Amino acid sequence: MKNIFKRFTLSGLTLCALTLATTIQAAEVNLYTTREPGLIQPLLNDFSQSTGVKVNTIFVKEGLVERVKTEGRRSPADILMTVDFGNLIDLVENDLTQKVNSKVLDASIPANLRAANGHWYALSMRARAVYASKERTPLTAFNYEDLADPKWKGKVCIRSGAHPYNTALIAAYIAHHGEAQAEQWLRGVKANLARSASGGDRDVARDILGNICDLGIANTYYVGTMSNGDDRQKSWANAINVVLPTFKNGGTHVNVTGAVLAKYSPNRKEAVQLLEFLASDRGQAMYAQSGYEYPVNKSAKIDPIIAGFGPLKIDNIRLSDIAKYRKAASLLVEKVQFDH
Repeated sequence: MKNIFKRFTLSGLTLCALTLATTIQAAEVNLYTTREPGLIQPLLNDFSQSTGVKVNTIFVKEGLVERVKTEGRRSPADILMTVDFGNLIDLVENDLTQKVNSKVLDASIPANLRAANGHWYALSMRARAVYASKERTPLTAFNYEDLADPKWKGKVCIRSGAHPYNTALIAAYIAHHGEAQAEQWLRGVKANLARSASGGDRDVARDILGNICDLGIANTYYVGTMSNGDDRQKSWANAINVVLPTFKNGGTHVNVTGAVLAKYSPNRKEAVQLLEFLASDRGQAMYAQSGYEYPVNKSAKIDPIIAGFGPLKIDNIRLSDIAKYRKAASLLVEKVQFDH
């Protein structure tokens, strides 16, 4: 009888151990991201090693909203990560998110870089900066409003006004000054262009080196990628100084990479755990080093290249308030025929 009981007990313990091991192995979180997975994979690997939670990464280059909508309640997505705060707002407005109650996230991420209702969180920032020629334009300070100053006629380079980076900047201008003044400003910027609004942000640095323009608008993190790129890109980076412009009576416009908790997340606990890791000092430092972006957590270390631009005074208007003017900004780009 004792032997039978012993065998039963051991069998039960073995079964429990196997069940527990299976449960541990099964802990996972599914991440849909519009960011290149390679940029964030070191963070995800570190999270998995420290927690035992496996991260399944699904790269969705385009149509994230449409995909998650189509999947509906059957969607395996736990976290939706995307570039540009407008895309985060789109996910919320399409009812694809759910509220997160996390004291860790609220303590780590400033109020103007997260939704007031807990439906989205910024995880890293890139400032919309001025690239200026080292040889011809020795700037130390600049206001966004000055881009329309006639003294810069024929000297400004910028990518398409319809690109989300610039649409967001124009929306921020509207938030500061109203739509009528934004239209005048945008017409002034267009009049100052050295070439058509086209290409990418790195092309701004290239064309400054090529003496096509003296200054332009581009994101800060591209300087990091150029400085660590091939010889050609290094020459572009070496040709410019980076100035962090501000709005008059405001701060520097930033855009973000951010994430939301998917509405039908099957692994909610693990998803929140990953979000909290990404906002932690460790996660934020890795974010900053891998993508040359500003951490949203003030305690995290900034990459030396980006830190070299000087202190970042973030504009205090909430990103969610700027997002309200995205459509108006797009219509202004069309109205003034900015790209033509």
